[in-house]
Amino acid sequence: MKQRTAGASGLVEPNAENRYAVTRADLPLSCPMPGMSLWNSHPKVYLPIEDKGAVKCPYCGADYVLEGG
Repeated sequence: MKQRTAGASGLVEPNAENRYAVTRADLPLSCPMPGMSLWNSHPKVYLPIEDKGAVKCPYCGADYVLEGG
């Protein structure tokens, strides 16, 4: 998962970026991802990224791109 700055709670702000680079280690892919603060985010949804290598979250519009590795 791409490095992001954590807030005071140690959790990453959800939906703070528009594009996230993920690897196979991040699968199964969900938005928000583990390690993101959930209190101010949308419901967790699993995203099918394996087939096309890219997917957009239907809730927040974040783009996820699967990188090799």
